[in-house]
Amino acid sequence: MRELHADTGYLLYRLGLRSGQVFNTFLQESGLRLRHYAVLRFLATSDGSLQRELSTRLGYDPSAIVGLVDDLEKLGFAERRPSPDDRRSRIVVLTGAGRAFLRDTDEAGRRVTNDLLGPLDAAERATLHALLLRVADRP
Repeated sequence: MRELHADTGYLLYRLGLRSGQVFNTFLQESGLRLRHYAVLRFLATSDGSLQRELSTRLGYDPSAIVGLVDDLEKLGFAERRPSPDDRRSRIVVLTGAGRAFLRDTDEAGRRVTNDLLGPLDAAERATLHALLLRVADRP
């Protein structure tokens, strides 16, 4: 096991799994999963997004995005609208109910993060976040 813990990639993988499991457990009550939450969070940063953009930006297979958006539409958290630039295309937008759901889950998200990063002090958490952003934003 020591050899695995020497591998930063493996540690990131393990942390990602643990984070996903904890957050999915929280979301289970709502019927959503972390992938749905990621779509909602992304939509909250825009005025809408084409499904193919969601697929590209989130790294999900296009067919998975269709199902995720279908689920979110059924719950009233997102809706598809005609694109103002191309009436043949549809954009996915966050609804008021979707924004309310995100507001309601903000505290739970902080609790999950605090649990995962419990061994780190505030400065270490800030450093870790900055480093992860630098790696994640790399083209």
